[in-house]
Amino acid sequence: MADPYRWLEDDLSAETASWVKAQNEVTFNYLDSLPRRHEIRERLTELWNYEKLSTPTQHGDNWFWSRNDGLQNQSVVYVGDGPYQNGQVLLDPNQFSEDGTRALSGMSASEDGKYVAYSVSGGGSDWQTWKVLNVANGKDTSDELSWIKFSRMSWLHDNSGFFYTGYPAPKGSELSAVNSNAKLFFHKLGTPQTDDQVVLYFPEHPLWGYSAEVSEDGNWLFIYGHEGTERKNRLWRVDLHGNWNDVQPVFTKFDASYSFLTADGDLAWFKTTLDAPNGKIIAVNPANIDQDHLQTIIPESTDVLTSVSFVGGKLLCNYLHNAHSVTKAYTLEGKYLWNVKFPALGSSGGFGGKATSNQAWYSFKSFTYPPTIFSLELTTGKSTLQKSPKVDFNPNDFVTEQVWYPSKDGTKVPMFLVHHKNVKANGEAPVQLYGYGGFNISLTPSFSPANLVWMEMGGVYAMPNLRGGGEFGQAWHEAGTVHQKQNVFDDFIAAAEWLCESGWTKPARLAIRGGSNGGLLVGACMTQRPDLFGACLPAVGVLDMLRYHKFTIGWAWASDYGTSDDSKHFETLLKYSPYHNVKKGVAYPATMVTTGDHDDRVVPAHSFKFAAALQAAQAGSAPTLIRIETRGGHGAGKPTSMRINEYADLWAFLAAELNM
Repeated sequence: MADPYRWLEDDLSAETASWVKAQNEVTFNYLDSLPRRHEIRERLTELWNYEKLSTPTQHGDNWFWSRNDGLQNQSVVYVGDGPYQNGQVLLDPNQFSEDGTRALSGMSASEDGKYVAYSVSGGGSDWQTWKVLNVANGKDTSDELSWIKFSRMSWLHDNSGFFYTGYPAPKGSELSAVNSNAKLFFHKLGTPQTDDQVVLYFPEHPLWGYSAEVSEDGNWLFIYGHEGTERKNRLWRVDLHGNWNDVQPVFTKFDASYSFLTADGDLAWFKTTLDAPNGKIIAVNPANIDQDHLQTIIPESTDVLTSVSFVGGKLLCNYLHNAHSVTKAYTLEGKYLWNVKFPALGSSGGFGGKATSNQAWYSFKSFTYPPTIFSLELTTGKSTLQKSPKVDFNPNDFVTEQVWYPSKDGTKVPMFLVHHKNVKANGEAPVQLYGYGGFNISLTPSFSPANLVWMEMGGVYAMPNLRGGGEFGQAWHEAGTVHQKQNVFDDFIAAAEWLCESGWTKPARLAIRGGSNGGLLVGACMTQRPDLFGACLPAVGVLDMLRYHKFTIGWAWASDYGTSDDSKHFETLLKYSPYHNVKKGVAYPATMVTTGDHDDRVVPAHSFKFAAALQAAQAGSAPTLIRIETRGGHGAGKPTSMRINEYADLWAFLAAELNM
């Protein structure tokens, strides 16, 4: 296949750096000329300026939580002697760098709360450096670990050290070299990383990944083995009071997902999709795994069981019902107790707490309901509001509805529509259609000050739940993968057509936006139907489908995409690969591609090559720009100031190109 812009894959070359500089000069000269950009940035700053809190967690006598006073680039970690009580600053990531681009990317407190392992990432990279903080004196210990990504930390209960997943140092560019040969390590406090013990590694399977979890009683280590983004895993366990080399298989057929919940005597409880695509809870003796010995505690539901927390002797089961949260409490024997009562249709998260606690903590949010912290009494099921932010808007001014529309093959797809109550379906409303559709990830109602500004500008925010996502279980996900990936694009295109046919908007006033796999979505749809959209915003997208697997962790996405190494997959990928389907002589919609030069999840070469091809092919008069964030990555850890500036540019671009 012709690949005229492959030279842009070299992130270390002077030619690429020169191209990036030249592109940004053109883009920012254009953005500087937009009349509403400053006004939009000011309103974004006003709306963003509210207190943001995490749910608190208890370790020993210490409670930990994070807080952002509103416009801090990074949230600050506090420690206190109660939830939000007598809080003292423990970690302030705003001190890591002047520009806010070094971020706290992970944190794990020891069982007694005396130590905190924490990770720092720079410029949005997935690579993390882990350190250990002594909570009593607020100082780092001598421990420092590098070449870690996609890892959780799980402490031994004697606080002597923790388990983590590490990679070999990359060969070549650390931002584009392939990541493989992960190993599960144990790090003993006070020793160099070179002495860390390898707990599990299968050299014959270099693409396997691992994560580990110490059981709450401290007796067992459960080790998860996964392959890429496949929602299946293997599971082993290690007796932490015995020989660590005796790694015992529990579920190793790689036939379903398995998540450890709790153990009591010879029984352990797991969430699984074994013979239950929507999820169920089973109990089993891990030493005697056999179909005849699997006891179903909570059977599969028509709703998707997304997560389970074991707190206060209760199983708190979080379900998705038509893409919004429903949480139910059960006993360990599977007896239903009560539903958590939420204030609206939205998304819940957290439900943290100890097995012996009588209280759990959770957060709740929706499109016009800011993230709010509740405590949950586990004997009664009563929720109590604990922390509610004050945001400079009136939620009663906005309307949320969920509609269903038919896709190309007749499949009914739900879509949330959110807008100011004064906006009517008059065929002229500016609409921003946002989607994802992949990797079993669900789009649920979420609060966004940026989207509020968009709606205050008179825009409609439309969010469909496309196939490929996880909103309706395994079948819904698989219907948008590999040879069925076109279903995702058809769902998105059908949403756009429905918005026009239902009298909301018209193509000239319709914008599409998505990031990562959603960037692929936008790229595929705008190359398939350039007539249907007025503006396109593909962000950090997977846009070269023939070579995506040759960089960093890209190989892990084969379960959703397939790879060009397979001849049948090659044919399917070539049909929709955005980079390869840009055609000269076509009038493409106004487009602003966005990426970060430190994105080592979806390397920026995807965006570079797509933008270059689009600029060379564009036959119309609409601008074709690329905005490249220097010291920016895939999105995680992006400082507040950078996020506000980016949204101001995006919304100003849409305001100009949709004639708002």
